[in-house]
Amino acid sequence: MTKEDEHSFVKLLEENQNIIHKVCRIYTNNYSAHNDLFQEITIQLWKAFPKFRGDAKFSTWMYRVGLNTAITLYRKSKKRIKTQEIDTIQFKLSAQEYDNTEEEQLKLMYQAIHQLNDIEKALVFLYLEDKNYKEISDTMGISEVNARVKMNRVKTKLKKILNP
Repeated sequence: MTKEDEHSFVKLLEENQNIIHKVCRIYTNNYSAHNDLFQEITIQLWKAFPKFRGDAKFSTWMYRVGLNTAITLYRKSKKRIKTQEIDTIQFKLSAQEYDNTEEEQLKLMYQAIHQLNDIEKALVFLYLEDKNYKEISDTMGISEVNARVKMNRVKTKLKKILNP
């Protein structure tokens, strides 16, 4: 890789690094795991950058590499023994003037998302990123119709999880 390519990669990565953070937020439960996944996605992007042809937008390509990396690591982690992370246990003092309704709703939503399978998580993530079905289908490598059908099923599944 030339110095020019390296500079181009670093510039594009810096401009779009929030994509990686969002992928990490969907697939991890704590700060340490988030950082590990962020680093792994960055490494995979670096390795794959020479093959980036520019047929799609850099951000679309970045979503694809990031999601594929996260899904691969997520599947590997499913084979490990589950333990509870200490930082998921929170002790809070309640303050009457603080309304945490929105925070609690987001927490419930993320808990529900964590119950989805890896492909469903990717669909929800892209949907929440306001990607249209064409972009979702391009990123996931499925047809636009398939993306719509899968998303409708995921919405139904999330509703059942959130309202048993």
